[in-house]
Amino acid sequence: MKIVDEGYKEAIKVLEHCAKLSGFYASGLPGGYEATWARDSMIASLGASLVENKFKVPFRKSLELLGKNQSEKGQIPNAVGCYNEERKSDTTFNSIDSSLWYIIGHYVYSRAYRDHQFLKRNKKKLEKALLWIQYQDPNEDGLPVQQPTMDWEDAFPHKYGRTINTQALYYFILKITKNIKEANKLKKIVNGEQEKYLSLYSKRLGFYHPWIWKTHGPDFREGEDWFDTLGNLLAIITGLATPKISKSILNYIEKNKINRPFPCKSIWPPIEKRDGAWHDYFEHAEARKPYHYLNAGVWPFIGGFYVAALVKTKNYTKAKKELENLARVNKIGRRLSQYNNSKILSRHDLKNKWQFLEWVEGKKGKVAGSSSPYQGWSAGAYLFAYESVRSRKTPFFE
Repeated sequence: MKIVDEGYKEAIKVLEHCAKLSGFYASGLPGGYEATWARDSMIASLGASLVENKFKVPFRKSLELLGKNQSEKGQIPNAVGCYNEERKSDTTFNSIDSSLWYIIGHYVYSRAYRDHQFLKRNKKKLEKALLWIQYQDPNEDGLPVQQPTMDWEDAFPHKYGRTINTQALYYFILKITKNIKEANKLKKIVNGEQEKYLSLYSKRLGFYHPWIWKTHGPDFREGEDWFDTLGNLLAIITGLATPKISKSILNYIEKNKINRPFPCKSIWPPIEKRDGAWHDYFEHAEARKPYHYLNAGVWPFIGGFYVAALVKTKNYTKAKKELENLARVNKIGRRLSQYNNSKILSRHDLKNKWQFLEWVEGKKGKVAGSSSPYQGWSAGAYLFAYESVRSRKTPFFE
């Protein structure tokens, strides 16, 4: 298991590069994602907070920066920082998971550093963010609704309405904020135990639909059947999925080799032009190619949640093996000469190995497209997976 322990040390190095005065950047290298994203910084912090007090300051600074730029209505920004000259503002919104991860981040911070005063100091901001999420419920059924491209899959695929990714995160928030009655109701609805027309779980598929919307007559409901890997894994880790459903999800991943060549492909199967889920604007995204980017490319940060889900379901031996495979994908990368800013990168200790890429091609596991190195959430999720395997529990989600 030498590679696993080596990966632990290298992940810490990546996060050291990502840690800035204002908080965690999504990427630790110049020319990358030089800004603080809510989801990226919070996922990075899941693992960073497990390294004693080393990253306490950038974790706190990330939360403070996001909270400082909260909208009047309560929404937490998707990103803060002038990383892109085309944008007219340093603060961008238009996401739902930013507010969800912001609340979860405060809970993780207070647990990791035993700083419950931090929660109290930010109580009004947290209540405002939660209220904004709860207002995204046009049917008054307790399940937040989102517009297309309003979570981490921000360019592909096209999904809207009630998504499993959002329901899993919201369910966990309801639990940690002691809204137990609402949490239990959401769980029953999502799992098809009541108000079945709103259920996201499909016995036929053996996993959760990526999204659903309205029903039209007795035979048609807007929604799709492809497998949303992150959403289904979050359902397991947060406890939204029952033990039976969790087992079915993990069996589906294994059967369809979604965890190969590395954990894990973002969706399954890839969406192609002939499919009903295809939209014309996909032609302008890197995901237009099957097994690239969000179209069934391998995203190492998802692999971290996969390992954690295996631990959550007590598949310890399997989790250990998958952690080793996750280390392998984080170890690969491009030669410096293949990067446009190779001269700059050479001064930042970037070698040919342990690049913690954003994503790799999903069929053969090769470096492809615009995937960039030193990704904070790839490193943070690895540390989270590492600690899950070591301790045989999922930190913060038990």
